[in-house]
Amino acid sequence: MWEVLELSSAWIVLAFFCGLISRMLGLPPLTGFLMAGFILNFEGIHASPVIDQFAELGVTLLLFTLGLKLRLKDLSKSYVWGNTLVHMVVVIGVVASFLMLAGLLIEGDLISQEWRTCLVLAFALSFSSTVFAVKVFQDRSETGSLHGRMAIGVLIVQDIVAVAFMTFVGAGAPSWWALLLFLLIPARHLLYKALDWGGHGELLTLFGFAMAFFGAEVFGLVGMKGDFGALLLGVLMGRHPKASELAKSLLRFKDVMLVGFFLQIGMMGFPDFHGLLIAVVIALILVPLKTVLFYRLFTWSKLRSTTAYYASLSLANFSEFGLIVGSVAVSVGWFEQEWLVILALALALSFVFSSWANAKALLGFERFGERLKRWQTKERLPGDGFLDPGNAYLVVIGMGRVGTRTYETLSERYGREVIAVDADPDVVSEHREQGQNVINGDATDRDFWERFRLKQIRAVMLTLPRKAENQNVAKHLRRWGFKGIISVAARYEGHVAELENSGVDFAYNYYADAGEAFALAVCGKYFPDKEKE
Repeated sequence: MWEVLELSSAWIVLAFFCGLISRMLGLPPLTGFLMAGFILNFEGIHASPVIDQFAELGVTLLLFTLGLKLRLKDLSKSYVWGNTLVHMVVVIGVVASFLMLAGLLIEGDLISQEWRTCLVLAFALSFSSTVFAVKVFQDRSETGSLHGRMAIGVLIVQDIVAVAFMTFVGAGAPSWWALLLFLLIPARHLLYKALDWGGHGELLTLFGFAMAFFGAEVFGLVGMKGDFGALLLGVLMGRHPKASELAKSLLRFKDVMLVGFFLQIGMMGFPDFHGLLIAVVIALILVPLKTVLFYRLFTWSKLRSTTAYYASLSLANFSEFGLIVGSVAVSVGWFEQEWLVILALALALSFVFSSWANAKALLGFERFGERLKRWQTKERLPGDGFLDPGNAYLVVIGMGRVGTRTYETLSERYGREVIAVDADPDVVSEHREQGQNVINGDATDRDFWERFRLKQIRAVMLTLPRKAENQNVAKHLRRWGFKGIISVAARYEGHVAELENSGVDFAYNYYADAGEAFALAVCGKYFPDKEKE
């Protein structure tokens, strides 16, 4: 028992320091976790039951949270699922053909001529990393941008394909009891009630764990893949108003448990020189190929070159889901375990390339943007064309509570000379139904202000919830030559000076006078005639 505890503490500490070093180098921490696994294997330490359990729980939570975020309407657009499937087919065809050709020309046991082995390896390499892309967009406050939504839609379709593969490979025929699983659809209302009663604390998180593992266990009992059960339970719970809060409460637990999965892969061993060479060749050739192919598919779909460029760079890597697919293929004997280690090393190398490429993205487009624009079409998808503010010269960014009140106050005085912008199409539709001058767009997007006619605009009021988002918008405005007034509604007093030092003309702490306004409102209603003595 003590030996197991000591071993667990050793890999936790090593994983932390390797992840920390990876982050300091500008790489995702999971790259460091893979390296920690290689180090442990080099020291003769192999995966323990604790690591195996962490890995299994992490994958289950990953699929459950994916289900919580899944919105079928976001995937219904042909340029999302169509581009994804075409990209996967092309990559699988090219890579599988290359591997089979290499098997004919190169002697050795590792390079196989077996068509099934080549297809599964190519399939595992066709995915891009959801973890990496989401992290890039969050760091830049671009999750709601058009290129962010496009990339995330592609990743979700890829993840669904991966889950389908994991479900049907080696699962066998389900039992007749599986028909009872349809009862989960009407039973979801009882689950919604339980989620409501759980509140917002630790019971919310515990409910998420229970649902994820319940789904995996029940589906496993009737002869179906447990991973698919976790995903479907997530989809069922995803329609609840607290689904987003539930996903956030599970996020850190999922990330920590997935450390076990990456350690497990690394502890399988480090490839020999032959395997190392294969991993390097795969990363150097396939990552640029995937990136260029994504760019061409996006521009063919009538996206602007800038939108296609940033979306493609976020997908310029391999995926942790590819490793999960590879581990399933190894478990059914479709290829050797050594290939899984090669895939892990190729994944780490792809993160190095993708981190560098995304860090230099702006400089790259400034240098090669004119050449890239040659590939864009004349037509534009809805939401990616030029934005005309009409006669408005005052712009409010963000239609939350503060932004809505700001817009309403200004429009009472200036009418249609005020325009508001919000990234949520549903919010925009709601305001437009009330006759308000609101348009859909993400001001944090790099090229939003390139599409927005700025010449007549005198002032922009930023009411986005996070300081980083407001700073990002101000930076883009100045970059496109805006000479007017930029003002920000700040949440904290400490942010005021910081915002004004970053190029904002005026920052206002809207909480500063909240107490005074509250007191005056109460006194005005209940003690209108009481005067200060």
